Order: sequence, then C-alpha cells, then structure tokens
Amino acid sequence: MRLLIISLLIAAASLNPLRSQELQCMVQISTPGMSETDRQIMQTLQSSIYEFMNQRNWTEYQYKTEERIEASILITISEKIGGDEYRGTIQVQSRRPIYNTSYDSPILNHNDRDFQFRYVENQPLEYADNNFTSNLTSVLAFYAYVIIGFDFDTFTPMGGTPYFERAQSIVNLAQNAPERGWKSFEGQRNRYWLMENIFNSQFSGIRQALYTYHRTGFDRMTENMDMARADVLAALEILQRVHRQRPGSYLMSILMTTKGDELVHLFSDAPAMEKNQVVQILSEIDPANSAKYRRINQPG
Repeated sequence: MRLLIISLLIAAASLNPLRSQELQCMVQISTPGMSETDRQIMQTLQSSIYEFMNQRNWTEYQYKTEERIEASILITISEKIGGDEYRGTIQVQSRRPIYNTSYDSPILNHNDRDFQFRYVENQPLEYADNNFTSNLTSVLAFYAYVIIGFDFDTFTPMGGTPYFERAQSIVNLAQNAPERGWKSFEGQRNRYWLMENIFNSQFSGIRQALYTYHRTGFDRMTENMDMARADVLAALEILQRVHRQRPGSYLMSILMTTKGDELVHLFSDAPAMEKNQVVQILSEIDPANSAKYRRINQPG
C-alpha cells in the first residue's frame, strides 16, 4: 500500500495538509566501558531519542502506521569528555518494502564518526527547523530528513529534494557549531559533503538511479524477474557514468555500502553475460569491494 501512497504524496501535498509521524525508528545506544551511572543516563537518552524520531512530524503528509519508514539508529559512545559531554559514532539505517513481497530493501546504511553531544539526564530534546539548538538534536533531525529524502527518491524521481533541502538548512545553521561534522574543511566525508554531493548536478544521476533501481527494478520482480533485473542493471550503468565523470564520491560510497550485498544476491542467479557485466561495473565503481562482487560469478 505504501508504494502507491508515496507515489501520490508529492502531487497531493497542496490538497492534503494532514500530518502524522513518518518514521518507525528503532534506537539503541551502546556504552562499552562506561560506568553504571552513565549507562543509566544513556538509557534515558535512548528513550528520549526514540520519542524524538518517532513522535515528531517531519513532513506535511499523513502516513498510516503500516506506511511509516522503517529505520534504525545505533549510537556507540566511545568516551565521556566532560561532565555532560560524550563522543562516539551514530550509524543510521533505513529500508523500504518491495512491492508484492515480504522483502525490505536497504536504502541507507551510513556510519557517521563525527558525533559529539551534550546531554543531561531528563533534559528535553528541543529542536526547531530554523534554529541550531544543540548538536544532538541537529544531528538527529538531519538524519531524519536524509532518511525521508532517500525514501522519497526511490518512489518519485528526485522526490526527496524538499527533505534534503531541510537537511541542507541544518548544515547551514550549524556552521558556527564547535562540534565536528558540519564544515567543508573538516574532511571530505561528513554531513557537509553528503549534502554537497546530493545537490551537486554531477551526481544527480545517483539519485535518478535510485528511482530506476527500486520502482522499475525491484518493485517489478514478481511481475517479470528478467525485465526487472535488466532495469537494475540499467541503474548500475547510470552509476557507472557518474563514477567515470567524478570517481570516488562520498554519496557513491554510501550507496555501495548500502547496496553491495543486495546486488551480489540479486545477480548470483542471472545469466552469465549479465553476471560478467555487473561484476565489471561494480568492481569499477567500488574497487575496494571487488572481491565481494566476484562472488556473483561463483557457482552455487
């Protein structure tokens, strides 16, 4: 059902102002080596983040319970660097159902290593779209919009743009924040560069490929596997062209981390010629994992 609803949401926006929560996001905080007191504080924070992600309205659309975007957040605390300040990583994952199947396709699998925040137990998690209130809520809101943006891109060509724009606004508001992850000069693989890649016209093919991959590829698997797999291959050819124009992009790296295993599984049963073509493309755009892609050609 959600496959049909999402396809109509953008066109219906002005006619249907109803709102309800979009995310069904599981939250886990891992605290290796921390004291019992700090672990209890992080348990409280875990519950607060769960409510923050799942009980807030992130879009203007109405979602039924069964249509909410399935996601997960894993925060790993590596150290406590002050009385109420923590440093660690935040891994964000999301998935969406494939039409007429019980399979959920991974849409985002990203580990952000620039995660530092302040938190006092039981303090409310305050956030407003037009204001940088705290690094904690800004990072959470940023990834809420990124999750929704990628989900929309898989249902409508470039459909996630309004939500990526909101994520970009958070990046802009965070330029004076002391915490890392928001600024261009802090590295080539952070939140700033993720949004730069998303809006860079040289990488627009990646987002276009997401639609082809899912809507005309995976969503048609039960109708005609050969034709659907051919459309997935067409999406990979789009990615290959983007890679040849600008190799090694951050956005491509995130996509391949998310989709690599799924592609190995999908094409392991393809005809030999198609297998060879896919292995060549994947090894070109993601050479670090070429050994994994060569498994496509292994028998059985």
